[in-house]
Amino acid sequence: MKRIRVVAALVLRDGRVLAQMRPRHKARGGLWEFPGGKVEPGETDEEALVRECREELGVQVRVGPRVWGTVHAYPDLEVELVVHRAEFEEGAEPSAKDAERIEWLPLQELEKRPFCEADLPLLSLLASGRI
Repeated sequence: MKRIRVVAALVLRDGRVLAQMRPRHKARGGLWEFPGGKVEPGETDEEALVRECREELGVQVRVGPRVWGTVHAYPDLEVELVVHRAEFEEGAEPSAKDAERIEWLPLQELEKRPFCEADLPLLSLLASGRI
């Protein structure tokens, strides 16, 4: 089974976290996830996250510490997911460039949304304030 390394940004603001809905025409389309994407050969996790946020959200991001990680097997691939805290450059407002839509979701309401399976263990940690 193909394995990829994916990095995601955990961007918090006023008790909310930025999430995006995957485009409906892609694998796991219509499900929610945190901004980020595949680490390309030769990239560090931090470089990949900066590139992905620029491409997906149109913003420059400052990558913070790694806060969580997991490995999850989907039917079509295995994903090694690494999540970093991140902040947008001052005054930057994200827009949905490569997503169905983006939203600032209240931490306590994350588990009400249909997220990608790899993200599910993280949702309760966020809602409980453990991350």
